[in-house]
Amino acid sequence: MKSRLAIVAALGSTQTLAWASSFYLPAVLGAPIAQDTGLSTPWTYAALSLGLGVSAVLGPPLGHFIDNHGGRRVLCGSSIAFAAGLSLLAMATGPVSLLLAWLILGIAMAGGLYESAFASLTRLYGHDSRSAITGITLIAGFASTIGWPTSALFEHLFGWRGACLAWAGLHLCLGLPLNAWALRNEMRAPQDAADIAPAKPIATWNRGMLTLAFIFTTSGMVTMGLAANLPLLFTAVGASPAAAIAAASLLGPVQVVARIIEFSARHRINPLVSARIANVLHPAAALVLAVGGAPLIAAFTVLHGAGSGMLTIARGTLPLAFYGPHGFGARIGRIAAPARVGQAMSPFIFSVTIERLGATTLALSSGLCCAALIALNQLSLPAKQGHHPD
Repeated sequence: MKSRLAIVAALGSTQTLAWASSFYLPAVLGAPIAQDTGLSTPWTYAALSLGLGVSAVLGPPLGHFIDNHGGRRVLCGSSIAFAAGLSLLAMATGPVSLLLAWLILGIAMAGGLYESAFASLTRLYGHDSRSAITGITLIAGFASTIGWPTSALFEHLFGWRGACLAWAGLHLCLGLPLNAWALRNEMRAPQDAADIAPAKPIATWNRGMLTLAFIFTTSGMVTMGLAANLPLLFTAVGASPAAAIAAASLLGPVQVVARIIEFSARHRINPLVSARIANVLHPAAALVLAVGGAPLIAAFTVLHGAGSGMLTIARGTLPLAFYGPHGFGARIGRIAAPARVGQAMSPFIFSVTIERLGATTLALSSGLCCAALIALNQLSLPAKQGHHPD
């Protein structure tokens, strides 16, 4: 038990570092990067989109590699790739060097974000991976809460180039050794032989995989789109900038609390029911904001954040519940690929929509969640292990 807790803590810490220094980086450093390189701020989000696009392409083969060989080399390689990409970003002087840096960071994200960690844990613990997956998301739920002020502190102390180099140093000095240590005995972990047999490539999509991909894409666009734009949304409904930032800062802690509740109820509520509840919470939050306006922005964050926190867990637990651990890495990589593309576009899409439509944007986001909910209601968990959706 102690070893398992230590592994989850180590991988949760490296996930926090990975998210804080990649997806959440442009929110703080985007403006100074753009100003110093003579580019517009949207260029930094376009570069992030490129990185996420690369990660979508590389996700399935890396997942298949983890199925067959374990995740140690992939996660350790991602730490080195993060350090290289951030170092290149620190030297960026224009669009070509900026895009090259994010190309390398895209490779790092393919091997270093949630899906690779989930696949590594599933290879270790097989069917008993739900609690470990939840544990990682509990820790990494603070990525924005930790990452944004840390990036701001680094930028204040060292400038944006020094901030990128500081993050690169953390990947080499902290992320790499933790990933190497956490998975040092992965080949000797006790599991069923069927769970560790070499996985056959997932050659074709089926209805269940397509449905899960649709669910994760629609709900993921809402989660990522609003995570980058919550203060903008709250000011659009009439909140002061200070109040908007204060309410938005609740997002990370609320996500963690929701994951703790989900973890405590894991033996009573299956992952499909949990995902349905999660997709209801954002439309409920939108209704609260539509009725109460700016005074209820904190309530919106609580409801929306609880849903988004639970959905992160569902990205790992739903495919595991439907298909089991065998071939999990390749399958989750393929299912997550369209979601990563949608998430890459969503911060830009939601920022433009909020600027033009204001709070009416919540009609779009609620519609996406309702579409995901309808798709979830078309699924049912297999009665027996090995009986999977078509």
